[in-house]
Amino acid sequence: VEEEKRRGWGRLERQSGREERGGKEFDFQATFLQCLAKHVPNIYSAEMDPLLEKQEEMVQAAILYPLERYLFGEDPDTFLEKLQQSETSQLCGKVFKGGETTYSCRDCAVDPTCVLCMDCFQNSIHKNHRYKMHSSTGGGFCDCGDTEAWKAGPVCTKHEPGASGSPKENSECQLNEEVMEHSRRVFPSVIKYMVDMLIWEEEKELPPELTIREKVDSYYCVLFNDEHHSYDHVIYSLQRALGCELGEAQLHTTAIDKEGRRAVKAGRYASCQEAKEEIKRHSENVSQRPLHVEVLHADVMAHQKFALRLGSWLNKLMSYSRDFRQIFCQVCLKEETGSGKPCSISKLMLWDAKLHKGARKVLHELIFSSFFMEMEYKKHFAVEFVKYYKALQKEYISDDHDRVLSVTALSVQMFTVPTLARHLIEEQSVITTITETLLEVLPEYLDKNDKFNFQGYSLDKLNRVYAVIYDLRYVLISKPTVWTDRLRERFLEGFVSFLRILTCMQGMEEIKRQIGQHIEVDPDWEAAIAIQMQLKNILLMFQEWCACDEELLLRAYKECHKSVMRCSTNSSRLREKTAFHLCGHTLESRPYRVSLDPVSIHLPLSRTLAGLHVRLSKTGRISRLHEFVSPEEFQVDLLVEYPLRCLVLVAQVAAEMWRRNGLSLISQVFYYQDVKCREEMYDKDIIMLQIGASLMDPNHFLLLILQRYELADAFRRIKPTKDQELIKQCNVLIEEMLQILIYVVGERYVPGVSNVTKEDVIMREIIHLLCIEPMAHSAITKSLPENKINPVTGLRTFKDVKPGVSGHGVYELKDECLKEFNMFFYHYTKTQHSKAEHTQKKRRKQENRDEALPPPPPPDFCPAFSNVVRLLNCDVMMHILRTILQRAVELETHLWTEAMIQMVLHLLSLGLLEEKQQLQKSPEEEVTFDFYHKASTLNAVNILMLLEKLKRIPQLEAQKDMINWILQMFDTVKRMREKSSLTTVAATSVSEATKGDESTQDKEKAERKRKAEAARLHRQKIMAQMSALQRNFIETHKLLYENTLEAQGKEDAIMEEESMSSIDYSRIALGPKRGPSVVEKEVLTCILCQEEQEVKLESAAMVLSACVQKSTALTQNRSRILELSGDTLDPLFMHPDLPCGTHTGSCGHVMHAACWQKYFEAMQLNFRQRLHVEQIFDLENGEYLCPLCKSLCNTVIPIVPLQAQKINSEDAEAVAQILSLARWLEIILVRISGYSVKNAKGEKQNAPAFVNKGLGSSALEFNSILSFGVQSSAKYSSSIKEMLILFATTIYRVGLKVAPNEADYRIPMMTWSTCAFTIQCIENLLETEGKPLFGSLQNRQHSGLKALVQFAAAQRTTSPQVLIQKHLIRLLGVLLPNFKMEDTPSLLEVDMFHVLVGTVLSFPSLYWEDAVDLQPSSISSAYNHLYLFHLTTLAHITQIVISSAKARSHDNSEEACSAQSFCREVCQYTSGCFSQDIPGWLVWDCVKKGIMPYLRCAALFFHYLLGVSPPEELQQVSEEGQFKALCSYLSLPTNLFLLFQEYWDTVNPLLQRWCADPVVLSCLKGKSIAIRYPRKRNSLIELPEDYSCLLNQASQFRCPRSSDDEQKHPVLCLFCGAMLCSQNTCCQELVNGEELGACTSHALQCGAGVCMFLKIRECKVVLIEGKTRGCLYPAPYLDEYGETDPGLKRGNPLHLCRERYRKLHLLWQQHCIIEEIARSQETNQIFFGFNWQLL
Repeated sequence: VEEEKRRGWGRLERQSGREERGGKEFDFQATFLQCLAKHVPNIYSAEMDPLLEKQEEMVQAAILYPLERYLFGEDPDTFLEKLQQSETSQLCGKVFKGGETTYSCRDCAVDPTCVLCMDCFQNSIHKNHRYKMHSSTGGGFCDCGDTEAWKAGPVCTKHEPGASGSPKENSECQLNEEVMEHSRRVFPSVIKYMVDMLIWEEEKELPPELTIREKVDSYYCVLFNDEHHSYDHVIYSLQRALGCELGEAQLHTTAIDKEGRRAVKAGRYASCQEAKEEIKRHSENVSQRPLHVEVLHADVMAHQKFALRLGSWLNKLMSYSRDFRQIFCQVCLKEETGSGKPCSISKLMLWDAKLHKGARKVLHELIFSSFFMEMEYKKHFAVEFVKYYKALQKEYISDDHDRVLSVTALSVQMFTVPTLARHLIEEQSVITTITETLLEVLPEYLDKNDKFNFQGYSLDKLNRVYAVIYDLRYVLISKPTVWTDRLRERFLEGFVSFLRILTCMQGMEEIKRQIGQHIEVDPDWEAAIAIQMQLKNILLMFQEWCACDEELLLRAYKECHKSVMRCSTNSSRLREKTAFHLCGHTLESRPYRVSLDPVSIHLPLSRTLAGLHVRLSKTGRISRLHEFVSPEEFQVDLLVEYPLRCLVLVAQVAAEMWRRNGLSLISQVFYYQDVKCREEMYDKDIIMLQIGASLMDPNHFLLLILQRYELADAFRRIKPTKDQELIKQCNVLIEEMLQILIYVVGERYVPGVSNVTKEDVIMREIIHLLCIEPMAHSAITKSLPENKINPVTGLRTFKDVKPGVSGHGVYELKDECLKEFNMFFYHYTKTQHSKAEHTQKKRRKQENRDEALPPPPPPDFCPAFSNVVRLLNCDVMMHILRTILQRAVELETHLWTEAMIQMVLHLLSLGLLEEKQQLQKSPEEEVTFDFYHKASTLNAVNILMLLEKLKRIPQLEAQKDMINWILQMFDTVKRMREKSSLTTVAATSVSEATKGDESTQDKEKAERKRKAEAARLHRQKIMAQMSALQRNFIETHKLLYENTLEAQGKEDAIMEEESMSSIDYSRIALGPKRGPSVVEKEVLTCILCQEEQEVKLESAAMVLSACVQKSTALTQNRSRILELSGDTLDPLFMHPDLPCGTHTGSCGHVMHAACWQKYFEAMQLNFRQRLHVEQIFDLENGEYLCPLCKSLCNTVIPIVPLQAQKINSEDAEAVAQILSLARWLEIILVRISGYSVKNAKGEKQNAPAFVNKGLGSSALEFNSILSFGVQSSAKYSSSIKEMLILFATTIYRVGLKVAPNEADYRIPMMTWSTCAFTIQCIENLLETEGKPLFGSLQNRQHSGLKALVQFAAAQRTTSPQVLIQKHLIRLLGVLLPNFKMEDTPSLLEVDMFHVLVGTVLSFPSLYWEDAVDLQPSSISSAYNHLYLFHLTTLAHITQIVISSAKARSHDNSEEACSAQSFCREVCQYTSGCFSQDIPGWLVWDCVKKGIMPYLRCAALFFHYLLGVSPPEELQQVSEEGQFKALCSYLSLPTNLFLLFQEYWDTVNPLLQRWCADPVVLSCLKGKSIAIRYPRKRNSLIELPEDYSCLLNQASQFRCPRSSDDEQKHPVLCLFCGAMLCSQNTCCQELVNGEELGACTSHALQCGAGVCMFLKIRECKVVLIEGKTRGCLYPAPYLDEYGETDPGLKRGNPLHLCRERYRKLHLLWQQHCIIEEIARSQETNQIFFGFNWQLL
């Protein structure tokens, strides 16, 4: 390669030197192309399976190295090294890949599209601001260093100018002239070659300058990527067409998806052509379109590949020097003179949609690294982009690649830069261009009236059209501060063009009411609403832009008014006007009925006009309106007409008049009022009515409304129909109309309608949301329009209620905000309205106040709208109010509803408040608003009298308080009117009046109190009756209550006993002083048949549902490789690492064994019948859900009753004299050797030689063991035996992952092992939670453990005793080295607690005789337990001492001294390996700490085995007391070393053997490491406080197995902290012939199949179990509002919540992960589609 490099460079150098000397210009281009023609086809010859490294090497050597040598004039590496040190660009320019995390700053970003990459963010000031996180969709670009993107902190510390050297040096180091000269020569050739090759269309030929050898018949059949076919389609088509293997087809498909194209067959032209046809044919069968396949000549393919390689080479060069970038941009922008063809970069842009994926990526990256890094050229590029904008967008719309891969996606990078956007508007009229593009791509949806109609639209296409709308939004994102004339003209031009789009939408998709029969097909409504949503923000932006400039606003208003008029006059000329009279007023209007004529909900033009009108009013420029629109032209009745029709349509839908029009209409009405659309639909329609009310005569306005609501007759004296249906409709319409009137008069919270600010508006929205109920922050933000300023500003004024562990933080309303509550708030839906009313009334009731909810005093209208209030006191309004109240008083029940009365009262309140406010502001004689006067004039029926009468109507009891409030208001207003005329009398009358007021109020209060008291007494009486009944019931059903009371009384009884005797002997579990077992008879109820049964040995079995699972919760060594199948495992000894145990947990629910079997069989049957339904649990493996609590179970534990045993103390004393440890050991040894003689029957005797030494005198013989007391074995009923076998087999099957086999010799071992391991887990859990050892277990843990220990003791009876003896001898081999077999492990390699459980439970097998079934009596077993426990404890102490640590300071207690002497012995036996100079106090300290877990486990074990009550101290948490209590309960001296002294003669030889073991010696010499005691308590890994640290780690994560840079899904194992690459084919592993994903295979090792992961990019926790099950769980990270953020949708800063993380920890330590998964899968069955094993 080196040789090749030198030669190539030399050639170029020589040639150029020669030609320049000869005075000729060196023709670089020709030489360059010759070189390529020669090398490229050879390098890229094997396209079917390319050797990428080799290709790269050849390209470097043959082409790129000589090229760089020529360009730089020296060795490329050294040159680039120099350049790199000098050049720092202020722009970061990192291009984002899909899934990468980006950050924006809510405080400083100019607009939401300004983002930072991870590195810049970590080094910027925004880290401490209110930042926002997002997952990038790919293709964006980091804005660090762009001063236009940030209000503050535009540059991070890495990109600050002068960060890597002072600017002075910087400016000096530019490229020297020669390099510049060369690059001006090299770049054009390279770029021209690239462009030509990328847009080359000939499939068989190359351009003449690249063909030097004769053509070979070698072709490729190339398959291209599209977004239409799925992976499986392509794989299928390839397999069928090419007959290739699945694996090969998958490889091809993955490559196509990544690169965009791939050669799938090589060969002669004919065979490739044939393959192409085949692939097309097969792919067409699967989906409508065929795959895109081409046949390319091998050389064409090679040159196209190399063109891309050159692209990435240029891309690399761009990053080195600014000069390179500028020269490159100049060359790309240069047009060929006189040809009229577009420049190079435009050619590529225009060809973009035809390029494949890989080529597009290279091209876009090149644009990013060159044009976008230089502001000046970015501008040029933007100009080119806008020049071809229409063509590019049309290409994109007909293309089928994702937006990210299209060059049109770059628009966001240009249009959002404020200066650039302004330049494009002024010079290129970009707004007009975009709107025209829209008009050109949407015409297929226009109908004959030039209105849009989206019936039968294609969703994909419309989604592509939205991209154009987005561009418009980008251009408008930042408003200009300075307006030039040119900008004004261009903007107006764009606005007018945009109005053309709105004109096509005004009145689109009209609908007519269906009468008679139901509509057959629901029309498509989604597209129209979706476009409306897309346009919402743009409409608002246009209005904002117009409002910046007074002149512009008026001109825009004029244009908009013209368009509205054009649309309105077209349709309404047809009919003659008719007159309508009421109350002496007449309205002339054209007849129109919403219920008969077509009506449309889409009126964007009218609504834009309303928006502009409000902005005119706000700036006060409305006074100049007449200069632009003359009053004659204005025609306000036409403007109001359409929005009014829309509101009437909504009312009629509510009155169910349109039910035959199906769902589509209901959906449209829903969106019309929904938060997503209402700002530009419903709200603006209300404003339009307010404009009408302010400009029309109030009586005429109301007549128009009555007529449009089709209620003219309802308010005339016309006899109503008898048709109930119609009356009901009419009532709803009246309610709806009254509501709209309330809104028109009362809703003034719009800047411009009254003098309020945006903040006020938002505050009011939030207050009304919180009046419904307390809400979480996310719920509040969802209920507010999204483009409002961030609502947090508003939330500061509310109470913040902190989250619970599982809930989230909610906001509550402060009391002082309650006075703002308006029951008829116009954004309430019907349900919200009633809910809010209910909540507020309830609240007032609790505070003992009246239930009146009057409207809060509204802010004053702006001058332009001040006439609206005249609606309240005009004649027609009075008539409406009076008519309704009269109907109520006359009790024409079917003609009025309570809601109607409520609204009338509300309107009355508004009128009175208005008058009161006006009177307070100005003197009485100037106030013309005479609501009070009109309402109380003394004609036959005035409103005041009607109200007095209403108070007496029983149906209106609920409104009484409100009526009183109104009457008081009438009074107040009357007084204010009178006060001004009679100032003198005022003082006295006022005080009297207030007195009168008070007295009525007091009366009402007293009345209320009396009622409350009566209610209380009534409640008491009822409660007394209830409890009497209850007592009766208990008397009659006494038996039911016996055991519940017994259970409660049990503890009391124990307490009493204790208080009688002063010293408590009963609390010792082992040895001759053993206390009595506390046994109460257990009567349990089966959850399936509800029958009770007492638990007895001889009766039918009762069982507990249980779940057995493998667990690594206690492991001390996560790196240990676990055996996946246990065929060869020998589970008798547990390693002290506790690498993997078998845990048995129960949910504590009891069934009869027979009932459970029936239940299980029924489930199996049910499952077989429903084959296609996926089950959550695996019936094959015996899984089922507990019938009561739905926990996942896979077996049942038989409940074996505890057998009470009493010890006769005198006998015990007597035995104590004879049976010492030494004696007991001898007896056992004799017995065991006797057995082995028996079993050997004449074979060579292999009894231990130990027997005949020792006490020769006392003739010990085979049966001595029986002489200390035996009794006959317990007899179990057959059903209990059957259950014992069943449960033991499950433990064996699950714990070893093997097929069930009832006769296997390992079953007893597994039983003891799960018993020991489960106790260790529970002890560990209690310790971590800081709970006492006894008395704090949950009921399910207590009953499960009790059943498990009793089962483990009983299981021995179902196995052959010889087998159990064999196991026992092996276990004793660890303690008594005399039995040493060859496979006995050393002392340091076993967990002593497992040995203890095994020996205690298997020991009774030594009492077995052929003829009789014996077991040790209570005295014998007391000694057996004591000595076995003492032996294992001695061994454990030795373990601890040998593995304990080195030391500091001192202490001289007796414990320390005995420890010291013990160490001396050990030192002697290990021939000095154990260093004697460890101080005694330290050894004692190690032993005391190290032995605690073992003692605690032993206490639990013996308590559940024997039923002896533990001492009081163990029922509370205390360090010191606990140790003493444990020692006394387990009959140990508190100085444990005294045990050694007591048994010294016997233990001495054992100790010698223990210490001499080679493993122990190697450990002491430091060759191997022994585990330390106490073992460390496992917890989940430490997570960082701030979530962005995790994202940072994830962004640095590189998948160990794949080299490409595509984004992975990193997940974090919470058990061990490993970072894995999930859901990706690169990390799948084959386990036992199955493909498993990285997480699933990791879980098998790390958690024995059960594991907990954090998906970092999605901020979700995943729990998985086995290969088929998993579920999502909320992550323990919360934002400042106490909410989780799955998928980082909201993107707020997240912090670790310790509480929630602890909950996850407990889920793991309590072994509830499986249960959680089953529960979750039961509730969300949708998740079945997910393939967990590939996670």
